[in-house]
Amino acid sequence: MLNKNVQTFIACDSEYEESKIVLFGAGFDGTTSFRPGTRFAPSAIRNDSFGIETYSPYQDKDMEDYSYFDSGDLELTFGSTKRVIADIAGRTDTILNDGKIPFMIGGEHLVTLGAVMAVSDKYDDLCIVHFDAHADLRDEYLGQQLSHACVLRRCHDIVGDGHIFQFGIRSGERDEFRFADEHTDMHLFNFDGLEKTVRMLKGRNVYFTLDLDVLDPSIFCGTGTPEAGGVTFDELRRAVTLVCSELNIVGCDVNELSPVYDQSGVSTAVACKIIREMLLAIS
Repeated sequence: MLNKNVQTFIACDSEYEESKIVLFGAGFDGTTSFRPGTRFAPSAIRNDSFGIETYSPYQDKDMEDYSYFDSGDLELTFGSTKRVIADIAGRTDTILNDGKIPFMIGGEHLVTLGAVMAVSDKYDDLCIVHFDAHADLRDEYLGQQLSHACVLRRCHDIVGDGHIFQFGIRSGERDEFRFADEHTDMHLFNFDGLEKTVRMLKGRNVYFTLDLDVLDPSIFCGTGTPEAGGVTFDELRRAVTLVCSELNIVGCDVNELSPVYDQSGVSTAVACKIIREMLLAIS
């Protein structure tokens, strides 16, 4: 059993035994390719979450009516990327074995690999829904296969063809888009086709990974790799609510907030609100 964190995300202070969803932070940015700082996201999100309400007028649901548990941040070894992935997989496995849903707050996007490794061990025929500005399908970046630029390629190594569904993608090498043409279901620029994908995935086990830079940087500037041309907050809110309420989510994550690049704190506030909507939609 995991112990409750001293400081939690808003309303995520129920007892472990009674909680369906368990949060944990993975503040790692050891392979960040441009601007580091995502290691500070989990603590910033917890702190700033108390600036939002537990009630969502979008869904007419209140977090106070459900039980969530925040197990705190993993103490990750920044000198060993493989050890970081293994530690994330271990925490995810613990949560899964207790019959609960792991909800990870990153960190850079590579943290998703550890969670997917654990979830795929428990659930056969796992599908991944991926929101992002970047394809993340490189086979290697600067000679390294373990990079946030390669995370969905490494996830593809695990789940194979026909199991990864990508939305909002607007950046990547040409070879990444060629790879996607043959191996993933990629939807460029926005969420067109999401409703059809959700209908198709009904009844299947789904891992949902959200890179917040899918948002336009005019809305979400606090990220290490801002990419112009993204979606609006309301487009993202509607999309995450659809995925999390209609699909059988067996694990999820929110990543790539780098709060040091947004002195106003708006980006962290956006992240908090999206996490609230996801938690409520899964509940």
